[in-house]
Amino acid sequence: MKIGDQIPDIQLTTTDESITKFADLGKVNLVVYFYPKDSTPGCTTEGLDFKQNIQAFNQLNTKILGVSRESIKSHNNFKTKQGFPFELISDPDEILCKAFDVIKLKKLYGREYMGIERSSFLFNTNGKLVAEWRKVKVKGHVDAVLEAVKQF
Repeated sequence: MKIGDQIPDIQLTTTDESITKFADLGKVNLVVYFYPKDSTPGCTTEGLDFKQNIQAFNQLNTKILGVSRESIKSHNNFKTKQGFPFELISDPDEILCKAFDVIKLKKLYGREYMGIERSSFLFNTNGKLVAEWRKVKVKGHVDAVLEAVKQF
């Protein structure tokens, strides 16, 4: 995806057990953030940062959706434990991950594997990509996303 692209019309399964498409979300700004794994320190911090700022996003007509390859069961446990006020999308077949090009070669303890590169994407109310963040560092990221939303 690149700036100006239209949001992909892909079917999604979310933690509220609905199957929807991005187009069904209506005229809202949309932040889609990809994270590697439920209940890990960085992913928990990032989710909690979005949670802490949810009222500001709501006031700016902005919906938040988190995406990883974990199952709906894992997502629901993570969402419930952390009290996230937004839905998480399960993408075990990496359809959404591939559409957004977030599957990258990663290294951990000398081992290489393909995993999700922490990334966020902001779409305006017309479904156009207006901002993206790749190789995200968690600290301060949600503040940067919120500032970008204020520009639209």
